Formats: sequence, structure tokens, C-alpha cells
Amino acid sequence: MAACFTGWFIREPTTPGEFVMTMLTQKSQRTEHTEAGGASLPREQLVRAFDLCVRKTRDNIQRLADEPKSAAWAADGNYFALKEGFYEIGNWTSSFFTGMALLAWRETEDEYFLKQVQRLAPPYRDKVFTHFMDTHHDLGFLYSLYSVALYKLTGDKEHRKVGLRATELLAARFNCEGNFIRAWGRMDEVESPIGNGRMRTDNMAIIDSLMNLPLLYWASNETGAKAIEGIAMRHADMCLKCFVRPDYSTNNIYRFDSQTWQPLGDPNNTYWARGATWAIYGFALSYGYTRQEKYLEAAVRLARKFIANLDEEIVPWNDFHEAPHPNRVRDASAGAVAVCGFQELAKHGAADAEILRAKNALLDRLCSDDYLDFNDACCGVQKRGQGGKSGYTSWGDYYLMEALSRELKGEETFW
Repeated sequence: MAACFTGWFIREPTTPGEFVMTMLTQKSQRTEHTEAGGASLPREQLVRAFDLCVRKTRDNIQRLADEPKSAAWAADGNYFALKEGFYEIGNWTSSFFTGMALLAWRETEDEYFLKQVQRLAPPYRDKVFTHFMDTHHDLGFLYSLYSVALYKLTGDKEHRKVGLRATELLAARFNCEGNFIRAWGRMDEVESPIGNGRMRTDNMAIIDSLMNLPLLYWASNETGAKAIEGIAMRHADMCLKCFVRPDYSTNNIYRFDSQTWQPLGDPNNTYWARGATWAIYGFALSYGYTRQEKYLEAAVRLARKFIANLDEEIVPWNDFHEAPHPNRVRDASAGAVAVCGFQELAKHGAADAEILRAKNALLDRLCSDDYLDFNDACCGVQKRGQGGKSGYTSWGDYYLMEALSRELKGEETFW
């Protein structure tokens, strides 16, 4: 592994079909135009969904604080039945619960939510100071929505310290010859356990990585260490080159030659909906930090391609390239991430009428009873997400709540 960070050195997409655009327009007909020229959904519909998120977070965050674990997803919505522990290397999801709790605290000012989140400070610290070998590139998901968020909200410098330590570990995964951040695996191992076997992972990056880059940008701004921003931008540039296809669909996994570190390609021909939305949101966030127009342009083009593949249901298929069959599944979590990405584009004045219509149509559908679970006995909020098979996902719940917070209050995100 050609790691080079050892410590702190401080083509146009397809035009949407007439039928799809008609459906997007119809699903936005109930809305009223805003000053920005877009459209806002009925407030009571958004408040109803946000209140559901707050109500379920009240129980979920206490359960997580009582027994820290990944609680990633569940077919039946019982996240806490999953046995994956907090310190296991595969855990990338615990912070979706803390992120939701901090959104709830910011909105309700109920100190209960903050206290439950703060109970988790010891394991979050231990994960990067004691169990640091068992971490991977999703340190960005974990620590942007925990340590960085807490530092931004409370000013507590202990959280800043932990966030900077997580950043150091993430930066250490950067391969300076291949210009990529290694996705999976311990840094002292070439292979990693995947499924029932082992796979070489020191030469692999995945598209999710774009959502981990804000941790690096934040640390660079916080400390003045421009080399950290440089790592994030070199990785983002690699993603532009390797993950964005000529038609603006996206690759999911990308491998590099382990001798020369030259790009090899994606072994699959999928067009994974959630991967596309990670890219839309991730590039938009990179633009927000760097003001590099190439990232904003990519995000817009990726958004248009994504919208072009939506059908009358609006919520995307899990894989747009998958041939139709009776068991084909949709991914509501990808829809929620897409809304967040479109909101970020709107923040930067890059969301045209097409993107704004898609944002509203998606949010409208995701806030319907078809996609929300109002049973208080179920931990999950959002139905029909994709986490290996159709079910409930902690990330789908988080991104839906973030989107609602932004739509209702115009609040800044934690990224």
C-alpha cells in the first residue's frame, strides 16, 4: 500500500422522458412556489414526518447508548437485533442515530437527546484511539455525525480532538500513487474478510467515499493543514475520472493495479441508485468546501442522469441497470439521499426547475404512508430501503430527517 500520510503536517445525460417529467410535475401540483422559484410541499406533511423521526429517535438513541453497536438495517425494522458490535471494522452506521438525535435536539431543545448522545463519547473516543486498526474509510460517516457535529453545536474541544484523530486515520488511508482513499480493510492487511471468504482490498475504492470527504475538509479548515484538503481533492478528482461514466451513470467499486496503481476499472456494470446519490451529494459538498466548479458541474449532470431514470413511482430502483423482474426492489434510502443532494445544489444556486421538481416529488412520495412506518413498536422510520434486501435502513432514516430539517427550517447540515 502506497500510503503517504503519516500524521498531521500542520457529455450530456439522457433527457428525461416526457412521461417521467409529467409524473414529476403532477406530484408537485399541490405545492406553492417559493421565492427561490422552486416549490415547497405542504408544511403539515413535512412536520408529520419530522415528528415521526423525533419520536422514534427518542427510543433509538437511548438503546444505542445502552448498548453501542452498528444497528445498521433490518428487514423488519428491529435495528438492534443486528449483532455487529460498535468496534467491529464493518460498522459505518452508528452515527446515523446520533445525527438524528442531534437534529432532534437542535429542533426541540430537549436536553434528553444531547445527554444520550454524550453517553456515547467514551466508545467513540476508544474507537479511534484504542481500536483504530479496526476502522475503514467510513470514518467520515461516523465522525462527521458525532464528534464534528457535537463540536459545531456545543464548542466542546474534546469532540474536536476526537474528530481530528478520526481525520488523521482517514487521511492515512490515502494511496498517493493511485490518488485514492482505500475503502475497506485494516491498513496492516492486504486482504479483508468479505462475506464467507477473503478479498484483496488494498487496491479498491468505492463511490461512498465521496460522503467521507467532508471530514477531511472540515479538519483542513479547522487546523489550517492544507495537505488534508489536498488529499480530499485528489480523491475527488480520481472519482471524477474513474467513477463517473461518459453517460453520467456511475461505477460503484473501482480497482487499481497493485503494482503500478493505475486504474483497472469496475468489475460490474451496475448503475446503483444509492451510489449515484452519494456522488451527487458528495460532489456538491466538495464544491461547497473548495469552490471548484468541476465538482458542481459533475453533481448537476449526475443529478439529471439520475432523474432521467426515475419512473412513475418516483422512488428509484436499487439498480437502474437491472433487467425488470418480479422481485426487483426499490431503494427509498437512495431517494432520501437524492433529496439532500438536490437541496445542496439549491443552496449553491445550481438546482434548476427540473431538479427542484424532482426534489419535491421524491420528498412527497417518501413522506407518504407507503414509505413511512408509524408503528411505534418498530425502530425504523423509512420502509422499502435497501440494505442487502428490502427493509429498513438507519441511513435512510437519517437522510430523510436531514432533508426534512432543511426543508422546514433551512438548517445547515453537519457535513
